[in-house]
Amino acid sequence: MRKFNFCAGPAALPEAVLLQAQQELLDWGGRGCSVMEVSHRSPEFVEVAERAEQDLRDLLSIPHSYRVLFLQGGATGQFSAVPWNLFGAGDGREKRVADYIHTGQWADKAIREARRYGQVNVVASSEDRNFTYAPAADSWQQSKDAAYFHYTPNETIGGVEFDYVPEVSCPLVADMSSNILSQPIPVEKFGMIYAGAQKNIGPSGIAVAIVRDDLLDRAMDGIPRSLSWKVAADAGSMDNTPPTFAWYLSGLVFQWLKEQGGVEAMAKLAGRKSALLYDFIDRSGFYSSPVEKGSRSRMNVPFVLADERLDKEFLQQAEEMGLLNLKGHRSVGGMRASLYNAVPLQAVEALVAFMADFEQRHG
Repeated sequence: MRKFNFCAGPAALPEAVLLQAQQELLDWGGRGCSVMEVSHRSPEFVEVAERAEQDLRDLLSIPHSYRVLFLQGGATGQFSAVPWNLFGAGDGREKRVADYIHTGQWADKAIREARRYGQVNVVASSEDRNFTYAPAADSWQQSKDAAYFHYTPNETIGGVEFDYVPEVSCPLVADMSSNILSQPIPVEKFGMIYAGAQKNIGPSGIAVAIVRDDLLDRAMDGIPRSLSWKVAADAGSMDNTPPTFAWYLSGLVFQWLKEQGGVEAMAKLAGRKSALLYDFIDRSGFYSSPVEKGSRSRMNVPFVLADERLDKEFLQQAEEMGLLNLKGHRSVGGMRASLYNAVPLQAVEALVAFMADFEQRHG
């Protein structure tokens, strides 16, 4: 029996996708072998790769002036790749300053890595209130000549999400690992978007990068080949053997998303799921959300119990009810429910019903 999985990542995958992969595991497309056992350069797998790219382009309305890359190393690999690819001499001179917004642990990791290769200007930080809000644009202290501007639209751990796209004069870079494909994106406002797959795209082991063409020639001298967007773009993301099974599964997720109505349908569903849970928490005197209302994530909902001594019992009973992976991140504590695209509305309804019952028994 399938249970409701609220894991922040690797996260729930659509059941229909898992069933299709199961059916095709030993005999993919009538070939008598698994998709994991064929050459990544075979016509059959190239077709899988090309369809996955086209479906992602369709879902996000990606302009032709952008490359879509399927890469190894996850989003963490792009923490290094972003400065390596953008601190170079694209306009005839190097720019070794980048603007970053600091909104939590993932932004912090990106900042720390970028500082290995150049200067980072933290234009704004929400550390003053324990990373419980997204800084307003009028508080930023931007550089005059930054190579790029980086932000994390959704912080998985802290449950903070921006409800706007920053307006900046340099290329805008976003780590969308936690909210990609959950709503329409104005891709044309970005220079580069990247996302680890294991939340809304597919299994862990692959990352997606969407890069504007004019940014492919700005890399620093000596960039590692495996981090070069241009190398990946020129080779169709196959400069080396890619994670073919993760790519194949991601493609199945893209097809499933199209069948559900695309990112517009996912945005409506995300709104319903998150509103149901937040509204219950706000009405409760037993649970509370640490995140300010204007910055609450639709994807990751942290919450705490009035008495933390009940945390262990809450988690144990939740698991007995088939509600899995609700423990908050070790750096934050409490609980966290991740409501990615593959988490159905019924899962949130079951969670709220359990929370209400637990409150009645312990409040």
